[in-house]
Amino acid sequence: MTMDFTDRVSRVEPSATLAISALSKELTAEGKDVIDLSVGEPDFPTPENIVEAAKDAMDAGHTGYASAKGVPALKEAVAEKLAEDGLEYGPENVIVTPGAKQALYEVVQSLIQEGDEVVLLDPAWVSYEAMVKLAGGSLSRVDLSPYDFQLEPALDDLADAVSDETELLIVNSPSNPTGAVYTDAALEGVRDLAVEHDVTVISDEIYKEITYGVEPTSLGTLEGMADRTVTVNGFSKAYSMTGWRLGYFAGPEDLVAEAGKLHSHSVSSAVNFVQHAGVEALANTDAAVAEMVEAFEGRRDLVVDLLAEEGVEVAVPDGAFYMMLPVADDDQAWCEGALEDAHVATVPGSAFGTPGYARISYAASEERLREGVERLADAGYF
Repeated sequence: MTMDFTDRVSRVEPSATLAISALSKELTAEGKDVIDLSVGEPDFPTPENIVEAAKDAMDAGHTGYASAKGVPALKEAVAEKLAEDGLEYGPENVIVTPGAKQALYEVVQSLIQEGDEVVLLDPAWVSYEAMVKLAGGSLSRVDLSPYDFQLEPALDDLADAVSDETELLIVNSPSNPTGAVYTDAALEGVRDLAVEHDVTVISDEIYKEITYGVEPTSLGTLEGMADRTVTVNGFSKAYSMTGWRLGYFAGPEDLVAEAGKLHSHSVSSAVNFVQHAGVEALANTDAAVAEMVEAFEGRRDLVVDLLAEEGVEVAVPDGAFYMMLPVADDDQAWCEGALEDAHVATVPGSAFGTPGYARISYAASEERLREGVERLADAGYF
């Protein structure tokens, strides 16, 4: 039997980050010692208080269906966290999802239909493009690489890309894959364009708690943006809860109502006891988060220095735990060769819309980071 597949599925490719990770796992299974700098996952365990809260929730019987849009205690905790960031959302503005990726998917599916234009800032996280294509949207892209991945000097380019035909703009600050944190002036430029052209903006803030010496601004706090911004965040990165699959988005009530239909007919809800662990994460984990961020900052500085010793200059990230390494024009071949020859896994920049770079994740021990750079240098990749 031959199955006929839909056009919307054939529009997209598998995740490049997961593809590199799969090849890395294959080499590891063959007995090779692979230093995996490809996956965006903290290498710290989930803080113990969160784990215990999940156990307590299971013991208390929170193992059945949860309220579709989220258990009240977590929606209230999320609204309180957002209020601390200056965002005026109530629990009625929040949907809790199985991961921030699901939140993004639901928002894109609810806002974009066939032919709608979506603007991305490149390099952009790989799944944005796929989500837009699955919804039938078209893409307009703004390249930030000539500006050390900063948005402020690229505002004229963004103005050329955004028009009255633009339905959605996706902003990710701190950024995956660059670690860039956009300035207030940059976000004000986004605001001006969004208001002028009546554009909805997704503010993906999944790395907001992981910054180094800067305080990122939530886009929805700017004048004129409260009703046109959808704020997305989650627990995977800051709380080292990638496998727990817990995220959320907050936005206008009419969006929550419409997206709630998709949510209820697809995932039903995030896991009940995991949501209770999320309440604990927001309430009592600041010290553990600060400890992780301090470690990431030290690793960032280490990698920047190690690369400088090899004559490689990079744009120093102010957030997340990634940096973009300038490599050969054929970045896919560079990354495959680095994996096969040096047994160091990275992600090609072309996967993020920016050829000629490789993304390095420094969510690894200092020992492994040192060895990874040394292997790449010894194999002639610098």
